[in-house]
Amino acid sequence: MEAGQLGDLGDELRRAIRDIPDFPKPGIVFKDITPVLLDAALFHRTTDAMAAPFAGDRITHVIGIESRGFILGAPVAQHLAAAFVPVRKPGKLPHTVERVQYALEYGTDALEMHRDALSSGDRALIVDDVLATGGTARATCELIERTGARVVGCSFLMALTFLPGVASLASRRIASLLTY
Repeated sequence: MEAGQLGDLGDELRRAIRDIPDFPKPGIVFKDITPVLLDAALFHRTTDAMAAPFAGDRITHVIGIESRGFILGAPVAQHLAAAFVPVRKPGKLPHTVERVQYALEYGTDALEMHRDALSSGDRALIVDDVLATGGTARATCELIERTGARVVGCSFLMALTFLPGVASLASRRIASLLTY
């Protein structure tokens, strides 16, 4: 879903999301979604729009990627009448976990999910705020598929098309409200 299809919502989101130059390091322009979260009506319409492309897909679980994926994913799960599953950085979950390590531009990182959160036959939707390089989303897909569950798609508030994330998830169904 592109901003042109969203009409007023897309325009409101573009006005609300603020650019923070050189954060968290020089050369990065951070897309701050805090103003969206501060407007209750806009926040509700945003998560409803993120859920809408998957409304007929019998989603059983929404997977939120730490940390802004939690903020957006939980209400998306409620819109879809689905369970919510957090995917976290290592050492943050209290029960037995499944872990995946993935490559970064310089080094590696890892994500974890409770091993019993999903099972064969479950239908998962991944939710996060930004699709950039795609590494975190690909790693989350791997975690989900290890359980036997199916990744139905990925829903993002925004996709940065000047980075390789969209291309790296080309085999996946992707929806984003905004593209930059």
